[in-house]
Amino acid sequence: MRNLQVIQQIRSKYRSLLPYLNEKTRRIWAAIESLAIGRGGVNQVAHATGLSRTTIYTGMRELKAPLEPSDTEAKESIRRPGSGRKKLAEIDPTLVNDLQALVESSTRGDPETPLLWTCKSTTNLAEELQHLGHRVSARTVCTLLNDMDYSLQSNRKTHEGNQHRDRDKQFKHIAQQVKAFHRRNQPMISVDAKKKELVGHFKNAGQEWHRKQQPEEVNLHDFVDKNLGKAAPYGVYDLYMNQGWVSVGISHDTAELAVETIRRWWNEMGYPLYPEAAELLITADCGGSNSNRCRLWKLKLQELADELGLTIQVCHFPPGTSKWNKIEHRMFCHISQNWRGRPLASRSIIIKLINHTKTKQGLAIQAKLDKHQYKTGIKVSDEEFNTIALEQDKFHGEWNYRIQPRIRV
Repeated sequence: MRNLQVIQQIRSKYRSLLPYLNEKTRRIWAAIESLAIGRGGVNQVAHATGLSRTTIYTGMRELKAPLEPSDTEAKESIRRPGSGRKKLAEIDPTLVNDLQALVESSTRGDPETPLLWTCKSTTNLAEELQHLGHRVSARTVCTLLNDMDYSLQSNRKTHEGNQHRDRDKQFKHIAQQVKAFHRRNQPMISVDAKKKELVGHFKNAGQEWHRKQQPEEVNLHDFVDKNLGKAAPYGVYDLYMNQGWVSVGISHDTAELAVETIRRWWNEMGYPLYPEAAELLITADCGGSNSNRCRLWKLKLQELADELGLTIQVCHFPPGTSKWNKIEHRMFCHISQNWRGRPLASRSIIIKLINHTKTKQGLAIQAKLDKHQYKTGIKVSDEEFNTIALEQDKFHGEWNYRIQPRIRV
């Protein structure tokens, strides 16, 4: 949006100045505008004015060159309007249409065009246009695509698959619960497991400042280190206080790890903030270790409710909406940003990077290592499950339920 506004402003200024500019002053003015914008300025000015990038770069070179006394107006070679080499699109009138037919993924033109199944790079497009009889280079294809309002685009995650018919109603229900707990000054947390991370000198996505030609060297292959293994971070985010807790597990992401993390958060951060609390609201995804179908998750929550003397209210997000979980874009994203481009060489480095994650909005996170070895595949019998003091809400009881403490503290 900002780039579009800049282009519109440049276009407006250029149209006002154009009657007073000759060939040289046009490229000098375009060069000055490009330099003022900075990175990407040449593309934006070229798009706004219709001048070629080559012309703008020529103006930049002229700005850097010292002005000689002999460089007077009388000796300058300035072409009359309309002179100079014609644009290739004017000489070859079918070029633009053929290029557009190639670059579009639809069946426009020949549905069996080879480029339908290849990378549509400017080199491949130029080669295919040459096969069609056009004299064109990859650089010219790039210029034509810019003029046709094409740009390099990556895939965008937007399709969420099939949506549950009560998806929006569940979101409203969660919002109502959050407001009700806030009015009663009761704690509200969002929980989830972060992506497992390889521990060791492995490549980590992102970039960090280093001296030129001196990047940090990491392992060539991402084979798991048998001694260090993987880190399994599980987080708790306080929706009201903008604080979080992360337990970094060293074994498996299980329901036991999830509930133990909530216990640690309560003992270290929750209880000091809410000493008079009688309830706890947990918002969680529908899958993973805190799945609404996981019996062990509910059994361990029952044990936690008995231990703390709290009524635990759980609200799960509808299937396929895990990215709406607050912990994802209020805590986990900042952790990932803080350790971008840094090899997670040891568990202690992971803990320190999480602990030092901060935002201008005041996010504070505590992290500790959980060395317990959690087993997978633990089954909860019907007899054990029936001991849970589980009360399901009338609205989607499989998503919304509360667990009462069997022993009041």
